[in-house]
Amino acid sequence: MPATLELAARMSRITVSSTMKVAAEADRLRREGVDVVDFGAGEPDFPTPENIKRAAIRAIENNFTKYTPAGGTAELRKAICERHATDYGTAYTPAECVINVGGKHAIFNVVQALIEEGDEVVIPVPYWVTYNDVVNYAGGVCRFVNTDEQAGFTLTAAMIEPHLTSKTRIVLINSPSNPSGAVLDDAEFQKIYQMTSKRGIFLLTDECYCRFLYSGSPFSIASMPGAKEHVIVAGSLSKTYAMTGWRIGFVLGPPPIVSSIIKLQSHSTSNPTSIAQKAALEAVTGPQESVGEMLAEYRKRRDFVINRLRQIPGVTTAEPKGAFYAYPNISCALSPNGIKTPFEFSEKLLEKAHVAVVPGEAFGTDRHIRISYATSMETLARGLDRIDQFIRSL
Repeated sequence: MPATLELAARMSRITVSSTMKVAAEADRLRREGVDVVDFGAGEPDFPTPENIKRAAIRAIENNFTKYTPAGGTAELRKAICERHATDYGTAYTPAECVINVGGKHAIFNVVQALIEEGDEVVIPVPYWVTYNDVVNYAGGVCRFVNTDEQAGFTLTAAMIEPHLTSKTRIVLINSPSNPSGAVLDDAEFQKIYQMTSKRGIFLLTDECYCRFLYSGSPFSIASMPGAKEHVIVAGSLSKTYAMTGWRIGFVLGPPPIVSSIIKLQSHSTSNPTSIAQKAALEAVTGPQESVGEMLAEYRKRRDFVINRLRQIPGVTTAEPKGAFYAYPNISCALSPNGIKTPFEFSEKLLEKAHVAVVPGEAFGTDRHIRISYATSMETLARGLDRIDQFIRSL
């Protein structure tokens, strides 16, 4: 007899990534010959820098194609620590570093290592789509903190404090933020660190976009004195070096957490791809000019997108301070007798105007859409014109 198909209960606690769903639908339409403008994917449109690609080719030519240690090669772990020290003034050692299969994998493994059934994780809203599902999968409970949209999605320690309980295990901060582009004030970040460390709560800082700041200098809370005992860094090479498909991320944290993640990886993914690790080594030790060049282009795009969105009647949007996303409020296009939700708006926008965006429900809000401006100026102009026309037609 065939086995009874009954999935594990934990699978019902998670959903398919909204960004992946948008990408799949946009791809389907493109295959049918539709001219789709895709603002959904959070992926640089720049190619991986040539020196990084050459390093991968050399790795293949030199037959560096075997297993590596589950936590990554010793040379890459050392290089990640040195890169982080140069960029942010930290002092991690290879024993405090593990290489993961992308930044998403880094966060997943940290949560798996720390969260028991009923443990709480405090997450500011809007949040990256994966946070909620990763915590739910581990059996944890998300405690959401609303930020101040009128002040550019500002977050403060005072906003977080009422949400801390005896069950709080992690406070998760993403600055610059996906999806809002908000950047947490350095002084406020330090207040949050002081508050969490005094209570024995881990501060998990997702630094995926840390090098993409439009003003000021990149900052890591892990640079604070004594922070290594209380702070866990989740990092990624995907956005910084236009290496999304290479799947290399990392965790910096206390050795017991790092060891636990390595143990978990040894029974799940095993090691990150050997060839990608050689490419990552070149990325963090080689020339860094490409980062500044991408940032300069993102700044131009940011300015254009925000100005264009503000020309659409009724649309409001905060100015992103980092990353490469706009998060406009499209309440003006919602009504009880028409399009009721950002999800419906996004469906209709793709169907009628052939523009792909991610609805705000994916990020915990009900009045917004996310627009990725990691694409060409010509594409941005074409897509934003379509959004303008679509909203005016409602």
